[in-house]
Amino acid sequence: MVELNRMPEPMRSHLVKLPCPSFNSQPWVPGKPLASRRISLISTAGLQRRGDRPFEGMTGDYRVISGEIKARDLVMTHISTNFDRTGFQQDWNIVFPLDRLRELEVEGIIGSVAVYHYSFMGATDPAEMESAARNLAALLKGDGVDGALLVPV
Repeated sequence: MVELNRMPEPMRSHLVKLPCPSFNSQPWVPGKPLASRRISLISTAGLQRRGDRPFEGMTGDYRVISGEIKARDLVMTHISTNFDRTGFQQDWNIVFPLDRLRELEVEGIIGSVAVYHYSFMGATDPAEMESAARNLAALLKGDGVDGALLVPV
């Protein structure tokens, strides 16, 4: 992603004025220890399996990504012209840290890695994602996921 001070006007001023929510650091609900949780990745990098339909506009939908996917089979169709894909091209863990999640599982820090992971198009208004997010919650529950690593891009 380009640094704000390197971004041309009027984009820089526009981004500075956007509201940024703040959250307290307390969990919303209590839960079991991390070492017992099944974790799924949810990225907003506009990722999809090679051959899957690309993201189009700001529709709020998502793509399902198997936990068995190889880096060479994951592509990015993020629509923003300001988005720098260099980091993703060098190391997919920048936007989809599946290798790091697997390492955490081996080390016993997390219980297990989910079978499926998900990606949204990050440039989308969150209100447009509500229906898809509710659908995704059911999929996560069906996979036995009780924790998610949110990777905002």
